[in-house]
Amino acid sequence: MKCGKFITFEGPEGAGKSTQVRMLGAFLERSGIACVITREPGGTPLAEELRSIVKGFSGSETVHPETELLLIEAARAQHAGEVIAPALAQGKWVLCDRFFDSTTAYQGGARGIDRTIIDTLNRFAAKSCIPDLTVLMDLAPEAGFARAAVRQETQGEHDRFELEKIDFHHKVRNAFLACAAAEPQRFRVVNADRSIEEIHREIVEIVTKSLQ
Repeated sequence: MKCGKFITFEGPEGAGKSTQVRMLGAFLERSGIACVITREPGGTPLAEELRSIVKGFSGSETVHPETELLLIEAARAQHAGEVIAPALAQGKWVLCDRFFDSTTAYQGGARGIDRTIIDTLNRFAAKSCIPDLTVLMDLAPEAGFARAAVRQETQGEHDRFELEKIDFHHKVRNAFLACAAAEPQRFRVVNADRSIEEIHREIVEIVTKSLQ
């Protein structure tokens, strides 16, 4: 059976990745392409448990950057083995809200963990699951937080990353853009400071030209 395609969506907080993942999935399904929509950290019951720790731990002890990195990679290993690799082997397309480029941007670019360590762990945890296409939804952090402030599902609730200072999020954005510049054959940078419909049309065009 022909292997499926693996598309990841990356970007800073509030860029609208989840919305665009759902819209692309609906478009592909209407086109007769079977899709799996998933996210990181998470995607399996065990990985979702790890996600809740990574994003929501509120105990008195410090979550060290190395701990954060290893929890994320553990969730990725489970996710890749249980969901992504089997779906691709069945010929399905996998659309993932964040993948290993987020680790490079957040734990590398913003937390400052050595890139060599992150690259090694990313490859180890992802197994053979390498994205065919990565859509980077680029948005200034200030604009992203303005959006998040009015989203119904996030009003009054902020995870550990959203509570970081704005400089942290500028580092994340810059790291994402550096990833895109280093791998132009895989990345497509999309201006996320537009209407949902405009962004969706561009993503459909990108996917159609790149993968079909």
